[in-house]
Amino acid sequence: MATPAAPVVERVEDKHRYEILVDGELAGFTEYLDRDEQRVFYHTEVGDAFAGQGLAARLVEQALTDVRQAGKRVVPVCPYVASFLRKHEEFADIADPVTPDVRHWLRQALS
Repeated sequence: MATPAAPVVERVEDKHRYEILVDGELAGFTEYLDRDEQRVFYHTEVGDAFAGQGLAARLVEQALTDVRQAGKRVVPVCPYVASFLRKHEEFADIADPVTPDVRHWLRQALS
């Protein structure tokens, strides 16, 4: 019996999201839009078949690590990303608050 491969997180630039793959199958994603030096995360989703495996946390952790390496800041409009940031203070130095201005910009950008 083959051992399952470790989940892989990839940034998919043309879809503005990070995806997590399990054995090559899309298990989940977190979507973002860039606003100057900020990466605004607005939605995270993991498929039902992959729930309960800690994949969302792994996905978001690797996405935030990539944001840091890119020299950007994080704006957690997505409730999951906001919750993750509250539990992981090691990313507090790159987190910006969600302001009415950011919410307005995001609504315009997504419409």
